[in-house]
Amino acid sequence: MNMENIYLAIPLAPLAGAILAGLFGAKIGRAASHWVTILGVATAFVLSLIVVKHIVIDGAETYNETVYIWMISQGIQFEVGFLVDKLTSVMLIVVTFVSLMVHIYTIGYMKDDPGYQRFFSYIALFTFSMLMLVMSNNFLQLFFGWEAVGLVSYLLIGFWFKRESAIHANLKAFLVNRVGDFGFLLGIAAIVYFTGAMDYKTVFGQAESIASQNIEIFAGVPWSAITVVSILLFIGAMGKSAQVPLHVWLPDSMEGPTPISALIHAATMVTAGIFMVARMSPLFELSETALTFVITIGAITALFMGLLGLVQNDIKRVIAYSTLSQLGYMTVALGASAYSAAIFHLMTHAFFKALLFLAAGSVIIAMHHVQDIRQMGGLRKYMPITYWTSLIGSLALIGFPGFSGFFSKDAIIEAVAHSTIPGAGFAYFAVLSGVFVTALYTFRLFFLTFHGKERMDEHTREHLHETSAVVTLPLILLAIPSAVIGWYTIGPMLFGDYFGASIFVLPEHNVLAAVGEEWHGSFAMIKHGIFQPPFILAILGLVTAWYLYLKRPDLAESIKQKSGVLYTMLVEKYGFDRFNEIVFAGGARGLGNLFWRNGDVRLIDGMLVNGSAKTVGWISGIIRHVQSGYLYHYAFAMILGLLGLLSWVIYTS
Repeated sequence: MNMENIYLAIPLAPLAGAILAGLFGAKIGRAASHWVTILGVATAFVLSLIVVKHIVIDGAETYNETVYIWMISQGIQFEVGFLVDKLTSVMLIVVTFVSLMVHIYTIGYMKDDPGYQRFFSYIALFTFSMLMLVMSNNFLQLFFGWEAVGLVSYLLIGFWFKRESAIHANLKAFLVNRVGDFGFLLGIAAIVYFTGAMDYKTVFGQAESIASQNIEIFAGVPWSAITVVSILLFIGAMGKSAQVPLHVWLPDSMEGPTPISALIHAATMVTAGIFMVARMSPLFELSETALTFVITIGAITALFMGLLGLVQNDIKRVIAYSTLSQLGYMTVALGASAYSAAIFHLMTHAFFKALLFLAAGSVIIAMHHVQDIRQMGGLRKYMPITYWTSLIGSLALIGFPGFSGFFSKDAIIEAVAHSTIPGAGFAYFAVLSGVFVTALYTFRLFFLTFHGKERMDEHTREHLHETSAVVTLPLILLAIPSAVIGWYTIGPMLFGDYFGASIFVLPEHNVLAAVGEEWHGSFAMIKHGIFQPPFILAILGLVTAWYLYLKRPDLAESIKQKSGVLYTMLVEKYGFDRFNEIVFAGGARGLGNLFWRNGDVRLIDGMLVNGSAKTVGWISGIIRHVQSGYLYHYAFAMILGLLGLLSWVIYTS
């Protein structure tokens, strides 16, 4: 099989599985449905390994070709095409491996669900959509994948559609992402306007030309065209990758089954925005204003969304707010021009976050679908595999030295420290403070779940046991890269020439080069890291969580009672949901009612529909008196008409 066929087979294999399970699931049965989708994703994963060998190990040239031309309109070519380089290869491995683990895990998690075949069809379709997005070489296909992952996330978040909360959550996700997608679409339109093309190679080749032009959004106020384009594209990323203020949909996505929570938060959907900005580095690098905007939004998200994890009691929602915070770290790296560090953290985060979500699902299964950590405790002795894999995921999340998250998180913090982009000072404070917050909420969750007093009811306690092998096997397989992958990949990915031309960084923005001057290997980084502020803050957060939630839980409750407004603000999520409900949702409903009363009821119904009917009735009421039925009345009318006609002829002659 030649490489062109391999590239085509990678997205099509999951699509084939999705079609078979979705359209024929009822006929082929549950087992066949999960096997065809797993086989499809497994095929994509194996082929992705071949791509990595071909592109990374063998050093083959970047593949950038058109698969087929869909349409040519006024010189603009709309096509399906693949760009396969080292950046693509990283995303292929992440997406296919995590998706494969989620597919296997789903066999155990969803075994009693009546929508079994439908769920497998959806998650395979999700994988196909993300693969089309990361492999695209043009903005049309990028937008197709962008919208496809949004559509499938809508279907999966609302998978249990009989629950009102699930319907509310998927509608919320869909609408919030439409806001971001509107900006994204405007950005693509601006690119077409300035370049007359949609393929990346042509657009990036004209980036300097775009940067030399201005655009007047408001008359008489010229704006840099490259700044406008970059910010519009990033607004799309704010929706997909859940950055403030377009973050509100992500915590509610927990209404979907746990496997999809893992897939959305680790390998698809939320990583799309991070990948897109990294791919668009030739554009973003030419606008310091856009980079400032990116780094500021990322810093706000990293710190303030992490704080919300401290007051959550739903096991999945704590991890969800962790995702928001970690996405903020990736966005900060993008704003600091450390695009490689953002992708590196995306990769490591995908493994340990998928691990944490699937471990949470294992706990939920054992707890008979209780998700409140206040009703857990002491699960360590009942669920040893889930316990140890959760510990690995938690240590990776807080950046404990040696684990994958340590390498990627510390690299971002160091990169921001070297950045001169306006806003970098605030970003450094945010990501450094976020280390303590991350450790605190992570081990609050861990200790309340696995240690301390058993707080579940007696019936649940009597039936507690480790989950089945089909659930624990993905946990073990995800724990391995969560623990070790950072050791082997940080050098080439951050301080080598791994990404090459895939990512463009101006020399004056190359913060990773400055960090690389102090790079002496993974082990040396660990030895250096244990004396640095991030490690000290992580340990402080861990110890604080142990003291408050295991040693002195009464003190934790006392702090909660005395925190007053601060606690209320965190519970209310800074008022974003209330603001959106009142201003946007309430405003939209008010505007709709206004148009309905004045437009639909009064104008359309009152004047046009009912008004025209009344007018016709009034006229007919007058005319019907002429229709008397008497012959002499009609003869008299004919005589009058004849006299009128003769008078007109005589008058005009």
